[in-house]
Amino acid sequence: QVQLAESGGGLVQAGGFLILSCAASGGTFSWYAMGWSRQAPGKERELVAAISSSGGTYYADSVKGRFTISRDNAKNTVYLQTNSLKPEDTAVYYCAARRFDIATTVGAFGSWGQGTQVTVSS
Repeated sequence: QVQLAESGGGLVQAGGFLILSCAASGGTFSWYAMGWSRQAPGKERELVAAISSSGGTYYADSVKGRFTISRDNAKNTVYLQTNSLKPEDTAVYYCAARRFDIATTVGAFGSWGQGTQVTVSS
C-alpha cells in the first residue's frame, strides 16, 4: 500500500497562495489516481481536487479556477497550487490515493496522508 506524506501548509493572508506537495512511496505511483481533500473543524472531509494516472483532473466547485492539481510521476509527487486563498479555505489538507481510475468522492480513496494545516487569515 502506498504511503503518503504532505508538506507545504502554513499561515497565509487572504489572497495569497501556497503550494502543497505530497510525496508517495511504497507503490507504483503512476498506477494511482491522486487527490487532495480538506477538513475544517466541525465539517466533513471534502474532496477538492483529483488527478488521474494519465493527467485528467477534477475540481470541486468551491476551488475551481483557484486551485490546480498536478503530478510528477518521475518524482512520485502530487501538488496542489492554491491561489486566491480565502479564510474559508482554512482546513487540514490531506493527500489521497486510489488504484487506477480517478474518483470524485472522499470515500473512493483508500490511502491517506497525515495532513498539513492551511490557515488563511482575513
